[in-house]
Amino acid sequence: MAVTAQLVKELRERTGAGMMDCKKVLVETDGDIDKAIDLLREKGLAKAAKKAGRIAAEGLVKVAFSADHKTAAVVEVNSETDFVAKNEEFVQFVEKLADMALVAESDDIEAFKALPYEGEGTVADALNNKIAKIGENMNVRRFHRMATPGVVYTGYIHGAGKIGVIVGIETDATADEIAVCAKDVAMQVASMSPKFVDDSQVDQAWLEGEKEIARQQLLNEGKPEAMLERIIPGKVKAILKEVCLVDQKFVKNSDQTVAQYVDSVAKEIGKSMKVVEMVRFEVGEGIEKKEENFAEEVAKQMQG
Repeated sequence: MAVTAQLVKELRERTGAGMMDCKKVLVETDGDIDKAIDLLREKGLAKAAKKAGRIAAEGLVKVAFSADHKTAAVVEVNSETDFVAKNEEFVQFVEKLADMALVAESDDIEAFKALPYEGEGTVADALNNKIAKIGENMNVRRFHRMATPGVVYTGYIHGAGKIGVIVGIETDATADEIAVCAKDVAMQVASMSPKFVDDSQVDQAWLEGEKEIARQQLLNEGKPEAMLERIIPGKVKAILKEVCLVDQKFVKNSDQTVAQYVDSVAKEIGKSMKVVEMVRFEVGEGIEKKEENFAEEVAKQMQG
């Protein structure tokens, strides 16, 4: 695969590594950007490897809850521009879809689009009507419903709908009793973007990949291979503290972990609480949007 300037630019944006380093690893990996990111990390050159891809598409994320907060749903709908994402009709459409997601039977997006939408046929029909009326392409991208018995859900929306989080806490307490704590935890998820709730939920394939990256980093630093088995477990432990929600330092009080904060609130209200679920949607994550030159676009419209 040819290594283009655009590919080098994207790798630089996603990792913070130098331009020449980006070009070199892309040549080594035959243009595979994910492999290039791993290689930069192994060489210690990547400042931030955002594998989810840079945020590009516009749109909105909305969350919805049943009256007792025992069921929750989050939905993302994309638009071409932020201007349309602020359109009142578009906002109401996304809010309606979030409410509909509360009673969806599965997370199958195609089945969801086939559901009846009041007065407009199906969800897909309603979407097409909005596209025709507003004059911009849109997409009902994804949604997720949560309804585990014994779990109470609370959410947080950041940036007027750019990030949506739902956190599930296993407890006998009511949603009102845990509201402040649960929102704090949801805000933690929004800001720190953990990959897993705790180490029991860690994807083993992902963890093996991290171990291999750590191994290559140590070898590149000149550490003897015989020492690696003693060093890597400590590296893995440090990684898990960063990616597991309950083990992260609590943003509002770095003297506590998130788990310790939740335990302190549970003690205050006299009811057990345990964070067991989370979902975090960020508008456009993983979608690459075509870059446009605004001045050229205006000139084209004037010529047209």
